[in-house]
Amino acid sequence: MRRRHLLALAPVAALAACTAEDPSPGTGGEDGGDSPGGGSDDGGTGQEPTEEPTSEPTTEPPGPAELLLEDLSPRELAGQLVLVGVAAGSEIPREILADHHAGGIFLLQVWESAAEVERTVAAAAELSRADLPPLIAVDQEGGQVRMLRGDAARRTPSAEELGAQGPDAVAEAYTSIGEDLAARGIQVALSPVADVVDPELGGANEPVGGLDRGFGTEPREVGECVAAATEALAAQGVGATLKHFPGLGRVEQNTDFSAEGIEDPVTGMEDPFLESFRAGIEAGADLVMMSSAIYPELEPEVPAMFSAAAIQDLLRERLGFDGLVVTDDVGAAKAVADVPVAERATRLLEAGGDVVLTADASLTGEMVDAIEAWAEQGAEQEERVRESAGRMLALKERLGLLEG
Repeated sequence: MRRRHLLALAPVAALAACTAEDPSPGTGGEDGGDSPGGGSDDGGTGQEPTEEPTSEPTTEPPGPAELLLEDLSPRELAGQLVLVGVAAGSEIPREILADHHAGGIFLLQVWESAAEVERTVAAAAELSRADLPPLIAVDQEGGQVRMLRGDAARRTPSAEELGAQGPDAVAEAYTSIGEDLAARGIQVALSPVADVVDPELGGANEPVGGLDRGFGTEPREVGECVAAATEALAAQGVGATLKHFPGLGRVEQNTDFSAEGIEDPVTGMEDPFLESFRAGIEAGADLVMMSSAIYPELEPEVPAMFSAAAIQDLLRERLGFDGLVVTDDVGAAKAVADVPVAERATRLLEAGGDVVLTADASLTGEMVDAIEAWAEQGAEQEERVRESAGRMLALKERLGLLEG
């Protein structure tokens, strides 16, 4: 599998100069006194010893992401940590990108016109700072969850159908998804679903099994499909998003529509259902979307997207993911309706995550305000925002959005 390629967020430290030490008379020094003919400095020839060349310290020049990170204002840094939903048939509110500097948009509802998609993508770029283009994302999984249809994208089977056929079928379908997104100017697929459906729930697992969104019920087989999807998207220059970490396969209700029945009492640090996410990470996934369900074995009463145990301890440290961590929707989802809007953004950052997604565009300004104000509370918070903004910019650079 292809290992993920990480972009540096800071210049590489200068290398120390390597200078050979002169060996002591009469000894074979570590760096060169072992040549035939003697143990003295001149090798017994009476000639001056040849000095070892000295390497000069080297530094790697900063890339576009690093340069931008140093140039952005506090408002722009905060804005990069919000992705905003744009519904089909609607215009992008100007202030989202021009004033609040949102990191990008994601397409909501069903878009059946390629021309409409392309106009929206172009409008997003026009409203953004010229050297800071927006990231464009869309839910495109196949089956029932396809935001692009008509002449905007080809039909692909559901994950359930593809999982039954195996990784080769997944790769073929996700190659076409990647081709269609790239053709529309979209850089990120909010897919594949890496959740392993509990076989005892099956279709009663409303968010995944009930919509045929899962590749299966066996972690290893699901992982093979997730890896195939991730690699197929990457081959088309499209970033993959593993979702919904650490898994929605054991909950009954959909977190978009309910705050009840969204607790998974089983999933913990050593759970085998995590293997599908591990496979996607090793295959090079650029993003991981956090679930808004609750996992008592990780952190009781705390949605995964706000849990340091889920993000820092499990996802980053145990599974080794250091890409962009995003939320599921925090704008309209019932699961977080009781959480104050400002806290939906700052609690993610406190837990070690990076970017909030809001399907309610009207909340953008309030969320950016909250992140900006939180960064002003102290050096630790300011650095946390810069770290996440750096990850967003690094992703944009890797996906070809930033000029060299």
